[in-house]
Amino acid sequence: MSLWTLLSRITGLVRELLMAAMFGASAMTDAFNVAFRIPNLFRRLFAEGAFSQAFVPSLAASKAQHGEEATAALIDRVATLLAWALVGTCVLGVLAAPLLVWAMASGLKQDPQGYDAAVFLTRIMFPYIGFMSMVALSSGILNTWRRFAVPAATPVLLNLAMIAAAWLLAPWFKARGIEPIYAMGVGVMVGGVLQLAVQVPVLLRMGLLPRIGVNGAAVKDAWNDPATRAIARLMLPALLGVSVAQISLLINTQIASHLATGSVSWLTYADRLMEFPTAMLGVALGVVLMPQLSAARAANDGQKYSDMLDWGLRMVVLLSVPCAVALLTFSKPLVAVLYHYGKFSALDVQQTAWALMGWGAGLVGIVAIKVLAPGYYANQDIKTPVRIAIVVLVITQLLNLAFVPLFQQAGLSLSIGLGALINATWLLVGLLRRKSYRPLPGWGRLALQVLAASALLVIYLMWAQQAFDWIALAGQPLYRIGLLAAVLLGAVVLYLGAAWAAGLNLREFLRR
Repeated sequence: MSLWTLLSRITGLVRELLMAAMFGASAMTDAFNVAFRIPNLFRRLFAEGAFSQAFVPSLAASKAQHGEEATAALIDRVATLLAWALVGTCVLGVLAAPLLVWAMASGLKQDPQGYDAAVFLTRIMFPYIGFMSMVALSSGILNTWRRFAVPAATPVLLNLAMIAAAWLLAPWFKARGIEPIYAMGVGVMVGGVLQLAVQVPVLLRMGLLPRIGVNGAAVKDAWNDPATRAIARLMLPALLGVSVAQISLLINTQIASHLATGSVSWLTYADRLMEFPTAMLGVALGVVLMPQLSAARAANDGQKYSDMLDWGLRMVVLLSVPCAVALLTFSKPLVAVLYHYGKFSALDVQQTAWALMGWGAGLVGIVAIKVLAPGYYANQDIKTPVRIAIVVLVITQLLNLAFVPLFQQAGLSLSIGLGALINATWLLVGLLRRKSYRPLPGWGRLALQVLAASALLVIYLMWAQQAFDWIALAGQPLYRIGLLAAVLLGAVVLYLGAAWAAGLNLREFLRR
């Protein structure tokens, strides 16, 4: 799972590198980023968010309690309702594109051309939510049957489609007088089609390809099924919970659109870098743990449930702390080497690096939530994370009031990072209080080992940032890339070596 996610993030960084070099941080890139966030917002609300949180635990419980035949029938009914809901949503989204852009980033009206481009791109890309929602359904099925590789590999296809769009289609558009940024919208749609298409053969071989009803009777039967209604009931609080995170994103994008031109893009480029460790660690752990935690709860095996949470949290501490250290102390070299080409200026590097440091402050919390929240979802308790998320949303916006006037776009990422730390702590305390999670011995020793190794890492990375002029090395791109690779390899060896010297048995740790 992590290896496929790593490949996804590498191709994602190549995609962002090409976009930065070709388009820089401008009104047009702001327009694309806003337009791309709109279908992604709905995707996270209805597909990977509320739907997955309700569907995967219910599917795992049905498989454990009623067998595969009954579960396959449940999949057909859920797929029928989802497909018809998506058709209506996509039609409404295309028609309401101007309103959606205004709600997401009214500040784009400072540049009418950028605002119009955002509306047009939204209309091109909004149907992406339809493909990705069906991908979420397929991924939920495959993960429940412990087939993790294909769902983890599908994001690579989106990145490859967007790379092809930036590299080949954008210059072709430009040569014919068409705005080049529109090529990225085409790339997104092609990527959505490919991600769904690659899962179909696997589901077909497993005999689990959903059969979607195309008439009113099939929809009525699906809606009247008690199991389907139970998933719909679980989706309501989950929808509210996911909505909180998306409302926070909406507010932050709205605020960024009123800051300096390029602020939305600076935040987006920083977000892409932050997602690298978040996806490799948090998303991978969460996706793998969710069906297993649900199955353990369905089997009433509280010890296995607690032990899996303990292992997941130890992985979070061991691997996310050094990543946070790197984002806080080594952000400028990371941004410079990955993005400082073509139209991406030295100013863009500095502004993106500040935003990346804000994410780094809360990275441990962002990753930990991906492990802690499934602990509640596996119990079909979605209301508690929702209540916590609502309070954290209010706290995040209060932090914005303090930080944005001081740090501009970096204040937005810092507020979200600190809010994530509060959210993760609250979720952890809740699991401890209800005794669902009982920590195994050895946490104090692990904390000391990680802190000691991280202290050495801070010194090393601060030296590496100051020892070389990463901006001036733009004229020697291969040397700069090799230098970054050497520094990061040294950081890995230093951190793991220091942890091992402090007594950490990494092989035994991973075997658990």
